[in-house]
Amino acid sequence: MPHSFSNPPEILTFGEAMAMFVADSPGDLSNIDRFHRRLAGADNNVAIGLSRLGFHVGWLSRVGTDSFGGFIQAALTAEGIDDRYIHADAQHPTGLLFKERAQNGADPRVEYFRRGSAASHLTIDDARNVDFQALNHLHATGITPALSESACQLSHHLMEEARAHGASISFDPNLRPSLWPSENVMRSTLNELASRADWVLPGLSEGQLLTGQKTPYDIAGYYLDQGASAVIIKLGPEGSYYRGNLDGQEESFTVAGCHVAEVVDTVGAGDGFAVGVISALLDGRTARQAAQRGNLIGAQAIQVVGDMEGLPNREQLLALEVDQPIG
Repeated sequence: MPHSFSNPPEILTFGEAMAMFVADSPGDLSNIDRFHRRLAGADNNVAIGLSRLGFHVGWLSRVGTDSFGGFIQAALTAEGIDDRYIHADAQHPTGLLFKERAQNGADPRVEYFRRGSAASHLTIDDARNVDFQALNHLHATGITPALSESACQLSHHLMEEARAHGASISFDPNLRPSLWPSENVMRSTLNELASRADWVLPGLSEGQLLTGQKTPYDIAGYYLDQGASAVIIKLGPEGSYYRGNLDGQEESFTVAGCHVAEVVDTVGAGDGFAVGVISALLDGRTARQAAQRGNLIGAQAIQVVGDMEGLPNREQLLALEVDQPIG
């Protein structure tokens, strides 16, 4: 597949993108006639967010050779994503999802058509051309290893290789219980992957489920004991909690959330948070500044209908940070 970059990407994300059809009006999906087509997928949301902030980002995946696969690749290249690691799969289709139009800030219902998708057939072989020497950072989510055994093996492989080549690694558990054979398999697999990451980014309820701990302090302690250098926990409207040793000594603190006048769609908030944290740390900001930027970009994401339409470019981010000074 064509790509216009001479140098390989410095940041890599990987997983499944889907064509998403969002209902034009509220109500049960069975009664909706009209939908808008958009792009969905946690790891490509993060890729887009980081690309908009000026980072050279690659995304590794498989898409079908169908029109939806073409749509996904065109949408990502339009966002400045390096597409050299996107593989076209003639044997399997691109995944789809349909999403309700949410009301009153509620989580919208989503119906997936992704079983047997091209991305679920990802394997270690799909990483054979990855230039790990060029890599500064790898972002992984807990969705990709849930797609299939081979996609899980790919997740392990990419994290091992990134670590071996000195890249930093972020991990967002992104729990999707319906994709896993059992809660125990989900818990053990994701905790093992988290142990390979430098920065772990769970939501509070995700952290409680995965670690068996109740408080943000103890959830963070669980992952710090496994080798993470920072754990940044999403607390929803309350903001975020940090515990780690990024700035030379262990510290912990909570950063208040950003006020949002109207919540339009909560999907994508965690991806926006990840974009904020990762970009700030790669920019050399402090842990507190990273948590604050995570809150800030997460708050942008929930004010629009799409998953990634609210992610700012660098100029917009600077304006937001002027309005809401970052520590």
